[in-house]
Amino acid sequence: MKHAILGAGAIGGLVGTALGSLGEDITVIVRPETLPEFPANLELERPSGSLTAPAKAIAALTAAVDVLWIATKTYQLETALTAVQVPPGCVVPLLNGVDHIAVLRARFGKERAVPATIAVEAEKLAPGRFIQRSPFVRLNLATSAEPLLGAIVRKLGDLGFTCQFIQNEQTLLWSKLCFLAPLALVTSASGMNVGEVLASAAWKDKLTAAVAEACAVAKASGAEVEPQQFQAIFEGVPPGMRSSMQKDLAAGRQLELDAIGGPIVRGGERYSIDVSTTMNLIAVILSRTIAR
Repeated sequence: MKHAILGAGAIGGLVGTALGSLGEDITVIVRPETLPEFPANLELERPSGSLTAPAKAIAALTAAVDVLWIATKTYQLETALTAVQVPPGCVVPLLNGVDHIAVLRARFGKERAVPATIAVEAEKLAPGRFIQRSPFVRLNLATSAEPLLGAIVRKLGDLGFTCQFIQNEQTLLWSKLCFLAPLALVTSASGMNVGEVLASAAWKDKLTAAVAEACAVAKASGAEVEPQQFQAIFEGVPPGMRSSMQKDLAAGRQLELDAIGGPIVRGGERYSIDVSTTMNLIAVILSRTIAR
C-alpha cells in the first residue's frame, strides 16, 4: 500500500518509519528547502530497539496514494495542505485537538477524512532521524478505517503499538484531549515534569481540576469519558515525562495552545460549564510567552 506522510517531525517520522519497516511504500512530503538534505532512509530509535525504512522525499504530492497521514502542528495545517495536489484515498490526521477534522472533511470529503489520535513521547533528532522516548505508542482510529487499515494496524501491534478502532468519533478525539490538555497546560504552566506535578499537592489539584473540566466539556460534546480513567493514566506514565508544549515553550517555539486548550474553553462557553482552571493555566502560559 502507498502511504504519504505530511509533517516529517517526530510523529510523522515515527509512523512513517514504523510503516516502512513493515514493507509499506512510504513517501515523505517535506518543505522544498529541506528536500536536498533529506535522507533516503528513515531511522527510529525505540526503547525496544531501532527501526529503519526506505522512504522517498518529495515537495508536493502529485500522484495518488492510498493513505495520507498528516502529522503537522495544527497551526501549520492550512499551509502544509497546499503541497497535497492530488486527493488521497484516505486521510488520517494525527493532530492535536478536535477542530481539524471539520477542516479536513471540508477539503477532502467526510468519507476520506478518518479521525485518529496518537499518544507517544517522541522527538526529531535530525532530518529523517527520530527517537521514541516513551515506552508506549497508542494509536486509535475511527472504525470507518478498519476495512482499509485493519491489517496494517495489526502489524503495528506486532511492533508494540497499542491500537484500537473506536466507533464514537467524539469519544476517540476527546479521550486524547482529556489527557493531553491537562498534561500540556499543567506541565507548561508549572515547568514541572509529570512526577513533580503529582508530588506537588497544589499542582496535582490543578491537574485534577483540569481533567474534570475537559471531561465535562467532552461529555457535553457527546464523548463517553470519565475523569477517573485519566487520573489512572497519569499515575502510570513515566514520572520524567514532559509534554510537547512544555518543550516548545522552553525552546521559544510557537505553541499549539488554541488547538489544545481552545476546544475546552469554547466548549465551556457553549455548554455553560465552568472551565476556570483551564483558562487560568492558559493565562499563565501566555504570560510566560510574553515574558520570554
